[in-house]
Amino acid sequence: MIHIAIAEDNNFALQSVLEKLAKYEDLAVKLICYNGQDLLSKIKLHPIHIVLMDIEMPVLNGIETTRKLAQLNPKIKVLALTTFDDDDKIFEMIMAGASGYLLKEEGHENIYKAITDTIDGGAAMSASIALKVMNIMRKQPHDNKAVKVFDITPREKEILEQLKTGLTYEQIAANLFISYGTVRKHIENIYKKLQVDNKVSAINIAVENKLV
Repeated sequence: MIHIAIAEDNNFALQSVLEKLAKYEDLAVKLICYNGQDLLSKIKLHPIHIVLMDIEMPVLNGIETTRKLAQLNPKIKVLALTTFDDDDKIFEMIMAGASGYLLKEEGHENIYKAITDTIDGGAAMSASIALKVMNIMRKQPHDNKAVKVFDITPREKEILEQLKTGLTYEQIAANLFISYGTVRKHIENIYKKLQVDNKVSAINIAVENKLV
């Protein structure tokens, strides 16, 4: 029996997931929470194997909850179950410790397979998410013969280093004692200098060129 916790603040989406899981006798939903903080405070009281984690939730979002849960109990698997398919959300969720990434539109068969595959050590993804990840990788430069020189300032390097750890813009602003708007402006400048348009590409180029 696989014991499941669900973190989801939308009642309609929650009922949809519960209906899909109810089709399988070897799945047991042991905990339902409407925000990340509630999940973290209650999960220690339940023998949970895997969490189906929404990303956008009040109080504490799914990315932060996943990061904290990985520290609290790294044995518990996290499977993102969300409507978001943008590059930054995918990257941040995986960096936070999620084992897989599914879209809520998936049918019950795919959700069940994703859960069992994740329990067995796999990394389940919706087909569109896997394709997006592959496309991001294809866009990255693979020629290591010539290392480019980028005019990255010390402050921009600090921000790149924190982006690499999966921190959000808000966390970076708090850590560096600057405003959210200032962080966004620095990141816009970083993107221009590295000639990229997303966080994943910026970090990959920074690592390849030993900027971080």
